[in-house]
This record gives sequence, structure tokens and C-alpha cells, in this order.
Amino acid sequence: MRNIIIAPGEHYHLFNRGINKQIIFHDTRDYYRFLFLILYLQSPTIIKNISKLMGDFMQHSVLQDYVQEVIDTRTIELIAFCIMPNHFHLIIKELKEGGISNYMQRVLNAYSKYYNTKYDKSGHVFQGPYKAVHVGDDRQLLHLSTYIHRNPREITKWLSKENHYYWSSYQDMVNENRWGNLLLPAILTDRFKDKEEYHQFVKTSPAKLLKEELEYIDTL
Repeated sequence: MRNIIIAPGEHYHLFNRGINKQIIFHDTRDYYRFLFLILYLQSPTIIKNISKLMGDFMQHSVLQDYVQEVIDTRTIELIAFCIMPNHFHLIIKELKEGGISNYMQRVLNAYSKYYNTKYDKSGHVFQGPYKAVHVGDDRQLLHLSTYIHRNPREITKWLSKENHYYWSSYQDMVNENRWGNLLLPAILTDRFKDKEEYHQFVKTSPAKLLKEELEYIDTL
């Protein structure tokens, strides 16, 4: 992957996988943990006792006590996501210089610590630093979203049902947004007359990625 300059106001495709392609999301609690981190660490706000909060998060989806503070102080915006058994994809907009770098460091470090503690392991959980690709225009952004949201097709039981996959923002775009203003997909959905038109776009459009994305993703 070539080095890129990350700048405020721009969108990026961020992704990484488990070291040696290993599965890093084994059960529902693992998925929930990572989902919580990508939603609530958009802000530098310190959230204490995450383990205790996870019970409420798994039951009620959004922790209202923290939402407004995260929104008011966030340094990135989460546009879309998909969490797969051994890798993840995010579309992120940087709001403040250094926002993406700090966000990803916090997310990956927090999940690695959780994972190693839970599974009595040590060392790296992810395959080196996260990968970042600049999204150059709206067309690239839309096709990137189709790729991300069609990812669950790789799992047999989700083939042709990827719009119901819980660990993806696809259902938030074609149904009700579960996460309120913690997830901001309007830059994608506003290009379409309604949710069903976006759904049809994802189902039928070719998922076009850049060469440097494909070189890495083909090995996932």
C-alpha cells in the first residue's frame, strides 16, 4: 500500500484483517465489542468501564448518556462499515487533522487488549497497521459502499441476504438507522430518491475498487 496524506474533509476506505488471516470475531460479544468501539471512539472522549457498558449496549443499541458528547467532540465521521469474521471495512471522513490516526489507534488497541485478555493470548491481533485508501470522488465512494455492503455474501448463510447482516451498515441505509447520528450515511443515500433505489444499486452495481485495495483484499 502506498503512503497517503490524510486530510480533513476527505473520505477514506480503512480496512485490516486478523494476523495470519485468523478469525478475530468469534462470537456475538466480539462483534458487539468492535461495533461499540467504532461507534463511540469517534471522539477523544474517554469512556470508562466499557466492559460494564457493553451489557446495556447489547440490549439497547445506543447509550444516550454518551451520544451527544461523542457527536459534539468527534474528530471523524463514520459513514459505513462491515465487520467480517477475520477483517473489517470502514468508510470514514476525517474532520480534524490527526482524527483518523488517533481513532484507528484507539479502536485497534482497545480491541486487541480485549481480545488477548478474553482468549488468553498475547501479541498482535491485526495484520500490521490498518490500510487507508483515499476516496477520490462520489462515483468511487458509491462503488466502494457496494463492495463493503456485499461483503457478507462470502458467508454462505448470508448470500442474497446481506441487507439483513447485523454487523454492517447496509441495513441502516435501507431500513431504520440503528445508531442515529453516530452513523452518517447521508452522503451515500442522498444520491438516491429513496432507500429502495440504493438497495437496488447495491444489488446490481459492479463493486469497483482501486488497484491498491484489490492487491490487499484479494489476500483476505
